[in-house]
Amino acid sequence: MKMRKKPGGVLGIVAVTAAVALSLSGCRGDSGGQGGGSASSPGITDSAITLGITTPLSGATAGPGKCTVAGVSAYFGAANAAGGVKFGDGKTRTVNIKSYDDAYDPQKSLANFQQMVSDNVFAATAGLGTPTNRAFRDAAISQKVPQVLVMTGDPLFSDRKQSPWQLGFVPVYQNEGAAFGKLLAKSGAQHKVAILSQNDDYGKGYVSGFKEAIQGASNISVVGEQTYEATDTSVDAQLTQLASSGADVFFNAMSITPLTIASLQKAQQIGWKPSWFLPSNTSSPTAILEPGGASAYPGIYSVSFAKAPQSPAFAKDPDVVKFLDELKKYGNYPDMPAFPHCMWSYMVGATLEKAFQNMKEPTRDSFMTALRDIKDLKAPLMLEGTSVNTTVDGQPAVSSVVVQKYNGKGYATAENFG
Repeated sequence: MKMRKKPGGVLGIVAVTAAVALSLSGCRGDSGGQGGGSASSPGITDSAITLGITTPLSGATAGPGKCTVAGVSAYFGAANAAGGVKFGDGKTRTVNIKSYDDAYDPQKSLANFQQMVSDNVFAATAGLGTPTNRAFRDAAISQKVPQVLVMTGDPLFSDRKQSPWQLGFVPVYQNEGAAFGKLLAKSGAQHKVAILSQNDDYGKGYVSGFKEAIQGASNISVVGEQTYEATDTSVDAQLTQLASSGADVFFNAMSITPLTIASLQKAQQIGWKPSWFLPSNTSSPTAILEPGGASAYPGIYSVSFAKAPQSPAFAKDPDVVKFLDELKKYGNYPDMPAFPHCMWSYMVGATLEKAFQNMKEPTRDSFMTALRDIKDLKAPLMLEGTSVNTTVDGQPAVSSVVVQKYNGKGYATAENFG
């Protein structure tokens, strides 16, 4: 995928509309959303709305980062081409996307948010990363700018009291860890588990969810635990230590793509071949499992709520066919998606559209009210048994997941472990 970078780390308005650049002057003030006739918030006119995405478009996490832009751009590119999105106030608007590269650097993401404010962006959305989203959370609250449907499983973003202008999109880390823990516990067989986790809220969330799920399960024992820093370039020492534990299951709560690939390769080199659990954002068959040689292991498990286009089971699925066409045409992403974030951000587009349709006034307050009133939305690409529900305080837009097992090409639902 090729994207031309512009000065200051801003990639400019993604090609989701052929309209000329919009002047957003005169769209100042926030309404409070309490009645008719309120002044429009920044970033919205009678004919258009502008959303911003700060996400890693360069560096080690650029692959999933680019997907967060491509999916949303594909969704609204198609909507714009069909005439735009009809909002709850009766007006039809095009949806413009501005993307900003933060290279997974919290300082850059904060600077990008400040630039968004200067650029009169209505809301920040879809950006990847816990530390990068946390970096401007306080500023977004202070300036009453929505920071919503972001790609972090940090529960803080779905706590309405602590984060009144935020909402996460993907399941909280604890939910993913718990889903695998429950599958393992119900297997009945004896298993020894080794854990490697990122030393931050991301890793701690996965581990706490897993441990809560296996609590009281007499067939599961944790025999080794190690951590690593997100800035580390190698975890060879930790893997060697964990391999000596004799664990037959490896719970790897890792968010860095190159480290995950290297871990899959290193474990084979030292003769350790347990079954693996990988988080949903570092379990891509083509970008991670294939180069890591994952077929050498008895099982690679992950969780998902999205249909995987590369899976033979979904090759002719109408949602998938439409998505791939729009991703290529409007998302500037001609290849088969290597990361689930492409699908997730496409679902973000559908969720945003639903909120726009129920938004009675052109204000941020009205938008947040509408966004938090979505229930049982079956967004395109969602797996059976999953849906969007934004009405539960403390939970992100998507809280349900399906445990899956790698089959050499893609994933299939795992009803049992083994």
